[in-house]
Amino acid sequence: MSEHRRKSPQPQGGGRAAARRAAQQPTGRRAAPSRGSAAGPVPNSDPYGQERPSGGRAEARRAAQRGGRRRAPDREAMASGGGGAGRGGGRRRTGGGGNGPEGGRGGGEPARKRFIDYPRANRFGWRRFVPSWKQVSGLMVTFLGLIVGAAGVALAVVDVPDESKAAKQQNNVYLWANGKVMARDGEANRQNVNIGEIPSHMQNAAIAAENASFWSDSGVDPMGIARALFNMAKGGDTQGGSTITQQYVKNAILTQEQTLERKFKELFISIKVGAKVDKREILQGYLNTSYYGRGAYGIQAAAQAYYGKDAAELEPDESALLATVLKGADLYDPAGGTGPHSDRDSNTKRAQARWSWILDREVENKLMKKSERAKYTVKNFPMPRDPEPVASKKGQIGYLMDTAKKYVLKHGISERQFDKGGYTIRTTFNERRTRELEDSVKNVDKRYIDPKERLKDKYVQFGAASVVPGDGKIVALYGGEGYDKGHFSNNADTFGVPVGSTWKPFVLAAAMQDGTSVSNHQPISPASRYNGNDHLKVKDAEGNFVRKRDNSPFYQENESDHRWGYIPLTKAMEQSVNTPFVQLGMDVGMDKVRDMAQATGISEGSFDKNLNPSFALGTSTPSAIRMADAYATFANSGTKVEPYSVTKLTSGGVDVSGFDKPEQESAMDSNIANNVTEVLENVIQNGTAKDAKRLGRPAAGKTGTTDQNKSAWFVGYTPQLSTAVTMFREDPKNPRQLSMNGVGGFDSIHGGALPTEVWTEYMLQAMKGVPQESFTPAQPIGQRFDQEGMPSPTPSPTPSENPSETPSGTPSDSASPSDSPSPTPTETCSDWDIRCKENGGTTGGDPGDPGGSTGGETSPTPDPGNGNGNGGLFGGPSATEP
Repeated sequence: MSEHRRKSPQPQGGGRAAARRAAQQPTGRRAAPSRGSAAGPVPNSDPYGQERPSGGRAEARRAAQRGGRRRAPDREAMASGGGGAGRGGGRRRTGGGGNGPEGGRGGGEPARKRFIDYPRANRFGWRRFVPSWKQVSGLMVTFLGLIVGAAGVALAVVDVPDESKAAKQQNNVYLWANGKVMARDGEANRQNVNIGEIPSHMQNAAIAAENASFWSDSGVDPMGIARALFNMAKGGDTQGGSTITQQYVKNAILTQEQTLERKFKELFISIKVGAKVDKREILQGYLNTSYYGRGAYGIQAAAQAYYGKDAAELEPDESALLATVLKGADLYDPAGGTGPHSDRDSNTKRAQARWSWILDREVENKLMKKSERAKYTVKNFPMPRDPEPVASKKGQIGYLMDTAKKYVLKHGISERQFDKGGYTIRTTFNERRTRELEDSVKNVDKRYIDPKERLKDKYVQFGAASVVPGDGKIVALYGGEGYDKGHFSNNADTFGVPVGSTWKPFVLAAAMQDGTSVSNHQPISPASRYNGNDHLKVKDAEGNFVRKRDNSPFYQENESDHRWGYIPLTKAMEQSVNTPFVQLGMDVGMDKVRDMAQATGISEGSFDKNLNPSFALGTSTPSAIRMADAYATFANSGTKVEPYSVTKLTSGGVDVSGFDKPEQESAMDSNIANNVTEVLENVIQNGTAKDAKRLGRPAAGKTGTTDQNKSAWFVGYTPQLSTAVTMFREDPKNPRQLSMNGVGGFDSIHGGALPTEVWTEYMLQAMKGVPQESFTPAQPIGQRFDQEGMPSPTPSPTPSENPSETPSGTPSDSASPSDSPSPTPTETCSDWDIRCKENGGTTGGDPGDPGGSTGGETSPTPDPGNGNGNGGLFGGPSATEP
């Protein structure tokens, strides 16, 4: 028997290290002796010479498993088949591989190293899917590399803008309803100048206002862009704090759309411009491409438009004003704008505040000395001259264009984008009817108004508008004498003229719909009777007398002291008696009256915020367009359509969406509207608007006169056309309404006089050749609920229909709308006597009290400004102060 070679003896034990070494020894080999130990036989060797760690096979297996988890097997172990815990290798364990990561039950192939070790091979369970820090950092480096690469490509392909190309502006073309060209607008009002021709104080004002770090920044505001992108992604406002460089790029690339594509393009171009273009050249481009309002692009055109001088001649305070209007000329041009809250007074206050702020910012950024700043105070504010009329805006054309433009801007097109040009605007305006309305106003004005003969006739103004019932299109309007005559406020869309007694139909409609506190809020009939006498106390819905601020009782006044007694609401409407409608409004609830007016088409912003007794008499200030549209709702049996002035908008030959005709809405029950129409027909046949009988066809309407005779109205309609006419007196340079007492040589001007005369002359022409139609007949509505205190009827063998002939002062109970009315202060006037007074008036009181001084048909007039507040055709949110 041959002698086997034996291994050197190993020390007993050895712990985990010895077990690990034993597990890693290949089969059929001798293990190297441990340092310091003598060679000799190993007690724990198996019969075949394989060394076994102390603790037996189980210990060896555990040691092999620990080694597999802690580190990969070395090459020698992998070549021999790996850890000795495999089950298929026999007693010599040459199959290896047991429970290690690369092992197998029956022996396995050598491990292969993967290019991306994911899921990770040397991890178990959920840890296999946790990337290593090397993998994470590698991914980030790769991602950043892609971004940098894409940015590099983008920067390489974008071009630096050319400000001369940005000056290429197209016309906007306005069309009449029949497609005929009305006007062209938008010729480029721009002349580029070199930075040397722009005063340093103009440069400093723009920098202080828009980008104080301009000279030192890189040209982009990453946070501003990120904010804009975030807001855009969530559908919010896309405006951010852009640098002057970014604004220049935005102006020069000829597009203002708010899209992610444009934002990214703006970013890359701005980076390239900031890196390659000189700062002075960037500032020159910005000042030459910015929009300053008044159709002026660039600092040279702006200097001419606002101060009639070249840019080089601007003074520091004038430069600060031009930097002010860069924020938005419609809200900061002291001459006023076209949008809501952009009247002359509001704009001037905003402009002065921002102008002062810009001057302070110049001092703060060491762009102006304090001593120089001290010279510029609000008292010597550099008020610019009034805008010069554009040749194409003579007569009514300017007002028509502005009305259409406001409608376009309300439907998603920015003013800057619109003024770039290239749009064709097809309007609803009828050329013939517009001319007829203008002629009617001029004829009446020439007949009665002569400023050279009477000082009181100075500043008298008219406004008018016509709307088609059931459709909503505005077919004609009269906005004033014309831009070419220096009149820039559109009187057809004026937001500041109280409407007076033309408000009373809304009170009656609300009573027929919602009832009163007397009727337990059951609908009431127009035959219900209310006290029409003069100087009456007014009760609230709880039955308490209304009191003024000083706690004294509030008395409602009529214009005359005629004793009407308890009269039907139809009679009160016919003769425009105030006291019944004030008490009726209190019984219904002024909030219900407001809601009814809004349902018919009156803008929410035009309402008088004080829902006191005077609210029933027309202290609110809607425009002529809105009043014509609201009465068109009555004409169309309670169906309302939002007024509109544009039927089609195209750009580059492509239709712009959003300009479909507004849909019809139900404002009230049809029979309520028909009953209102029946009552208003009686106003023309027997009441304060008898001059309109000359029309010779079914028509309905209501006159209105306000406190102190500051305005007069007539709003009337046929089934086919609704027209509102207003008349007032206002100095355009000192926007406050003045009394019309003495105008035309008359004691006072009422709605039944000149406004009704304008309406009648116009409607005679507009209705010529139009088939005559009747209104839808009204059916009985509600029940008769008389005002509390109505006396029981007293039988009389010879009843008198004349309230003034009742000796006891108790009115006759037999009067009705169909009766032939007895002579009254209004009815005894001849058809052509415009000195004839309507019945109505209000009480005296302090501002904020329920009533005001005695006067026309309504109560005190709020200070309206020049008519550019809320409540017009296209009203909107308040402007933001600087």
